[in-house]
Parts: sequence; structure tokens; C-alpha cells
Amino acid sequence: MIDFLFPRPRIVIEAVGPDEADALADIHAEAFSRSWSADDFAALSGDRRVFSLGLRRHSTFWPPRLVGFVLVRVAADEAEILSIAVHGASRGRGHGRLLMDEALRRLYRERVESCFLEVDRDNRTAVGLYESLGFETVGERKSYYRRDEGPAGAALVMRLKLR
Repeated sequence: MIDFLFPRPRIVIEAVGPDEADALADIHAEAFSRSWSADDFAALSGDRRVFSLGLRRHSTFWPPRLVGFVLVRVAADEAEILSIAVHGASRGRGHGRLLMDEALRRLYRERVESCFLEVDRDNRTAVGLYESLGFETVGERKSYYRRDEGPAGAALVMRLKLR
């Protein structure tokens, strides 16, 4: 009865473009201490080798809201996850996995062989997600992530073989 009166929000993953650069920058700034600007997102969205997928919550009572995104660059038979972020209030609901699953399906359809990403070694939630998707650590970049306080953090370089 409650679902009838208050239906659950519908989740939709779709392409996002340069016209949503401000929203992407807002989500990124909320997720990372070193954020990218709307101009950065607009420039990346204009690159023909880059695709962006956004996750929107469609609610009965409010307009659709962009709550997460993944940004991917494809070069020949390899791809790189440039960034993925989910708004803080929407974390812990599997939205990051949904975004990654859809991005990886698209890469597979495009016959991409391998997908790479970099992740802060100390971000256990993200590392766990990527490992659960089959990514393996293939390298480490020491002192890669600058921190406001304390020493710089290491980046794990991870790869998923899609074929």
C-alpha cells in the first residue's frame, strides 16, 4: 500500500553532455577534495573520445535529479575511467555499481579490450567496488593524490580485461 501512495523513485542512466557541466562539477566537488570545474567537464564532454553517463532519480513529486556520473575515455581498444562520483546523499545505494556496469557494457559492445582506472589506495569503498567488478591492481603511483593535510596518497592503477 505504501508503494502505491509513495512510489519508489525510478533510476535512469543516460548520456549527459556539456550542457550539464555545472551539475557534474557540483557532484564532483562534493565527492573529491580536488574538484574539476564546469569548464573542465564541458571540454571533456566535447571530446569525441569521451562519453559521459549520468544517473538520474525520477520521483513522482520532484523533477528528475542528476545524482551521479561516470566519465570514460576510449582510445583504440583501451578505455580509462576518468572519473566517477555519486552525490553524498545518494551514496550507499549501489548507484556507483549501476554506473560502472553500464559503462562496462558499453565498452564491451564497442569491442574495447581493457579498461583502466586510478583510485586512491585509501578509498576502500571504491577499491572494493572495482575489485568486485573484476579489476586488478597493475601498478601504483606514490604521492599521487595531494591532501589538504598529511602526506600525499598513493594511486592504485587498476585494469579490467573485457575480452
